[in-house]
Amino acid sequence: MTGQGVGPNNDLTVRRCMLKQSPSTPVSFMISSLDTSARPRILLVGNYRPDRQSSMERYADMLRKGLEARGFDVGFIRPEKVIGGGVEGGALRKWLGYVDKYLIFPWRLRRAARGYERVHICDHSNAMYLPSVGRRASITCHDLIAVNAALGRYPGHPVGVAGRVLQRWVLRHLQSATRIVSVSTKTEMDLRALGCPGESRVIGNCLNFDFHRVGAEDIAAAKARCGLATDEAYLVHVGGNQWYKNRIGVVKIFAELLKTERFSTTRLVMVGKSWPRALQDLVEELGLGEKVIRCTGASNEDVRALYSGADALLFPSLEEGYGWPVLEAQSCGCLVITSDRPPLTEVAGEAAVFVDPEDPAAAARAIAEATPRFDDLRARGPANAARYDVQTIMDAYARYLLED
Repeated sequence: MTGQGVGPNNDLTVRRCMLKQSPSTPVSFMISSLDTSARPRILLVGNYRPDRQSSMERYADMLRKGLEARGFDVGFIRPEKVIGGGVEGGALRKWLGYVDKYLIFPWRLRRAARGYERVHICDHSNAMYLPSVGRRASITCHDLIAVNAALGRYPGHPVGVAGRVLQRWVLRHLQSATRIVSVSTKTEMDLRALGCPGESRVIGNCLNFDFHRVGAEDIAAAKARCGLATDEAYLVHVGGNQWYKNRIGVVKIFAELLKTERFSTTRLVMVGKSWPRALQDLVEELGLGEKVIRCTGASNEDVRALYSGADALLFPSLEEGYGWPVLEAQSCGCLVITSDRPPLTEVAGEAAVFVDPEDPAAAARAIAEATPRFDDLRARGPANAARYDVQTIMDAYARYLLED
């Protein structure tokens, strides 16, 4: 299966940002032709730091730097610790954080926004801030997984009362948003399915770290830190313990792959959070204790080296809003094995092996059958990832924010 028509001539990272230009005009040239004096002052709205949403913090920082480099006067504001500042952990910190975020901050935001022509909210989970800034606002929607979970659309993954109330609040304000950036066509389709009628522009994410193929010395050092010998072959998975990351499925697919000649001596490195009990039990039940390596606290440099040395990234997510690891791995020249569902088919393009993430045996067969194409797919990866380079994505955002 291929990336459903996503290729060099149908690039979802920029196609909606070219409405007023010739289809053959590169985005990077479009921005340079605009009058820099017409660029508005823009206020970016970030996330509450105690929530430790590191990916959203990196995204906001990337957007700020990219817009500043393109001549925008950029301000930044986020909820600060006021009431919740002196409390560590537990339910009390969460509820006091709600006071900081939802009672105190909107007042601060309303005052700050008066000095800017545009306001962009960097994370859709802060959609409740939209009324504080009015029609000048736009917002980036990364995924609707939490909203759909709160609506009961994922059987077996219940959401508590507070979570359901919060996500319905988010949805109500997304439904009233007039300008939304969706990071993938899948996210845009989810918005429409949830009754969000506002204008949606698809602008993909770019990498916020310098992922590229590194040399043998760096690979060997990263492997040694994981307990791998220099000559050992391995697959790598990068992700957290959220149900949709499908770490249980990763282990089950790996167990099936061990039955094939091609992967019989391969090991699996799982980069991310500490294992939950269910994952530990599964590894033991399948007798994989010596074959699966847990790698916690890895730096970006370590992850880059692990991608560079891996036989493949195994990334069979059940749901994603985007799928950062796919592009990270491709940028490092690593073969990608991922789910045959959007947005992963969209992001990976024609440079991945696509599998059913819910059928381990079928997934292993598909991977084994694709073995003759591994070198070709691996070689295609860097070019696919380049569709989402910083220059292209930041130019797309700049153009979007210059539109009336």
